[in-house]
Formats: sequence, C-alpha cells, structure tokens
Amino acid sequence: MKRSWRAQVLAIAVALFAGTAIAGDTIYPMAILPFSERGREVTDQGQQVTDLMFANLVINPELYLVDREDMTKLLAEQELNVSGLVNPDEAVKIGKLTGAKVIVTGSVMQIGDTQYIIAKVIGTETSRVLGASVKGSVRDELDTLVEDLAEKVSETIADRADELVAEIVSRDDRIATLKKAIEKLELPAVAVDIPEEHIGQRTIDPAAETEIMVFCTETGFPVIDKDEGDDHDIDIEIVGEAFSEHAGRRGNLISVKSRLEVKAIEKDTGRIVAVDRQMGVAVGITEHVAAKTALQNAAADLAMRLIPKLAAAAEPKK
Repeated sequence: MKRSWRAQVLAIAVALFAGTAIAGDTIYPMAILPFSERGREVTDQGQQVTDLMFANLVINPELYLVDREDMTKLLAEQELNVSGLVNPDEAVKIGKLTGAKVIVTGSVMQIGDTQYIIAKVIGTETSRVLGASVKGSVRDELDTLVEDLAEKVSETIADRADELVAEIVSRDDRIATLKKAIEKLELPAVAVDIPEEHIGQRTIDPAAETEIMVFCTETGFPVIDKDEGDDHDIDIEIVGEAFSEHAGRRGNLISVKSRLEVKAIEKDTGRIVAVDRQMGVAVGITEHVAAKTALQNAAADLAMRLIPKLAAAAEPKK
C-alpha cells in the first residue's frame, strides 16, 4: 500500500527540512511557484494545485518553505505572477532573489476524461529541469492526485539533488576564480558601508559588510575605511542594507533567512555601476550565529556577481 504524502514527509525528514532538500548535511531552500492551466476545462485548478502542494509541505511544523508572502511580492514585482511563465532562466532569477535553490512549478490539463498534473523541478543554480507527473479520472479528487504528485516530487529531489544543486565551492576557490578573471586590471579603490539588523535582536557586527570587504580585499581591490581613510581616495562606494529574521525551528535547530541589497556608486560622477540583491538561508543551534551565517552566505553569492561589474570599469595595468 502506497504511503500518504504526510507519511512520506516524515519518512524523508532527513531529506527535507524547512522547505529544503538535503544531500548529506547541506540544506537547499525550496519555493513553490504557480501551476499553469492548459485549457478551459481546468479553469481555477492551477491555483488549487499550487495551494495544495504548498499545504502538503507546510502542514508539517518541521518544514520551512520560502515565505509565501515574500513569493507573492516577488512574483508581482518581477511580473511573473501569470501562471506558466516560469522557465529555467526565470527560476535562476527567483533563486537569487529568494535564496531558493530548488523551484517547483508545473501545469494542469485535461484530455478527454483524463486529468494530468505535471510538475517541473528546477535547480536554480544548475538550470537542470526534472519532471514528475500524475494522471487520473476527472472524477478523482484533486487533493489525492496532488498528494501523489508531491510524493513523486519529494523523491525526485531527494534522489537527484546533485543534479539540481551546484557543487559547493569554497570561499578560497571563489576568490581564486575572481582573481584570475581580473588580475590584469588596475582596480578602483572601494569603500563598503552596509548596515544590518537582525529583527528582534541587537546587531553585534556587520557580517554582510565584512564578507564583501573580504572578497574585495582578497581579489586585489584597495579597500578604504571611510571612518579612517581619506574620502578623496575612494573611487567606488558600495552601500546598501541587510537584515535577517527568525524563520523556524526544528528541535534544537533554528532556521534564519536574510536579505541583502547593495548598489555600487562611482564617487566622482554618481554613476551607479551595479545594483544587486540576494536572499540567504542558514540553520544553526543559536539564532544570532545562524543570522550571521545567512548574511555571510548571501554576501558571498552576491560578491561573485558584484566584483566582475566593479572590475568592468577598471583600466588595464600598465
């Protein structure tokens, strides 16, 4: 007898946590995007399937998904709120903005007396697309079909996480890659100012600002402390803000999510060289440390995109 989706969730609790897929000890945040409707016969069912998929995951207090309110705002902001528009390229964009490493979306359609629900499981880092589907009579209960589909999706993620999520690269390797790409450039002097807040707690030190400074320093950018140095020596100011907040708890483990927004401004002209943002998720046994880790992770991901943009305006070394 096939296990229900609830039983499956409990059985693979080691593979899914806080709305995440886990390979080994690594946590991969997940997000559910709207299912599209293919045909007038399934009008309004796309949203129902989306809601049921979310409900099958969120009912377990040990699970955490990317916040649904955040997703709604993001979809509206990115004009992706119309079902069926999510392709791998857009999934990558959504992953950067929400911290989700796996996106689940799909479609609903009816052919004759048979109803099909098809899910796409997209790795936001690899752009790999995997599939799962169920079919049944139009007289079958929709929630039963979605339970079966959710079970297949969870198995796909647990079994093939290595295809959906990029291999973790160490900070040293990331910095080495950046240094090689910009080693022949005369890099501008930068200053970094990114205040941050952990909702409900006092912030001890700016983790995101520190991580951006580490990447800039290690890749060869002169980094100037605005409080200690001369403003006239600064070519580009990297400014922004960051915050983190409690997202959930499983036993002694605390899940925290963060958001980092930055822009790089050419000091003399006021020209904006780059604008970017990144979400991060981390889990730890103390909330404050997890918050710092989430911000540090977000800053490291963002730095990989920011530094090449800073270097793009640099002059070749003489």
